[in-house]
Amino acid sequence: MKRTLRFFSVVTFMVIFSTSITYGADPLPSWNDGKAKEAIIDFVTRVSTAGSDDFVPVAERIATFDNDGTLWAEQPMYFQAFFVFDRIKALAPQHPEWQTKEPFASVLQGDMKKALAGGEHDLLEMVMATHAGMTTEEFEQLVKDWLTTARHPVSKQPLTGMVYQPMLELLSYLREEGFKTFIVSGGGIEFMRPWTEKVYGIPPEQVIGSSIKTKFEFLDDKPALVRLPEINFIDDKAGKPVGIHQHIGRRPIAAFGNSDGDLQMLQWTAAGKGPNFCLYVHHTDAEREWAYDRKSHIGRLDKGLDEARARGWTVVNMKNDWNVVFPK
Repeated sequence: MKRTLRFFSVVTFMVIFSTSITYGADPLPSWNDGKAKEAIIDFVTRVSTAGSDDFVPVAERIATFDNDGTLWAEQPMYFQAFFVFDRIKALAPQHPEWQTKEPFASVLQGDMKKALAGGEHDLLEMVMATHAGMTTEEFEQLVKDWLTTARHPVSKQPLTGMVYQPMLELLSYLREEGFKTFIVSGGGIEFMRPWTEKVYGIPPEQVIGSSIKTKFEFLDDKPALVRLPEINFIDDKAGKPVGIHQHIGRRPIAAFGNSDGDLQMLQWTAAGKGPNFCLYVHHTDAEREWAYDRKSHIGRLDKGLDEARARGWTVVNMKNDWNVVFPK
């Protein structure tokens, strides 16, 4: 047993050492040395090294990432909710009935907690009221314009500055090793597509998310896609594997999430034939970010945490495994 452990330690060291030589530098400098970093590098090396028993052809190297809480922060609430609230305030003069109609009235009064008290039903009602009735091009421009001025209520940083530096490095590392990286998020697909390529290096065609229905029609004698106030698809929980199948057509060999909403995506990935890798980001750093898991109102990690530990998936302890959280 001791010889086996020593052998494993030597192999792990050689994998990390050889990878560092190949890159000329540590491919994940914001990750502290430890089990999480070792597991990532070991997996990537095995599936990308020709002749390895676990070698995976480039076309099959698919990695899927949740967005909220996995690639960027999600506290004190999902960033798209900030966009929804700002849209309600901007549109309020056109809707005097919102002054007394919930959940819009609570938004206009600044009571965000009460506005979200109705859960998914109320949030969807607000999304339909603020995201529809315009062309896809108009909505894209609204998102771009909003992001230029939107600031996080706690850090006061631009929302696109609230991305995780270690995950940016991981995305780059995977792509360097032939992986195709996708976002698979419960957030709106057209809310994310305008900025993910600039921020993450992930082009719009590799973004999967929740969507509302659109309709082709002519406006001013020009063809357009108009957004309708109807839900098309919810890309969350059990919807994530469905979205992956519909958009990608291949099962991922690596999946990354942070909440129970990502559990089915990780389960689907782990059930594939051949090597696979599943990772949860566990928010444990109350000083540099936030500490939350089982009882959080946002990004709850409960069943997923238990299953990750039972199945040997990698769980990133943000406080211990990351020496940097946000880009400097």
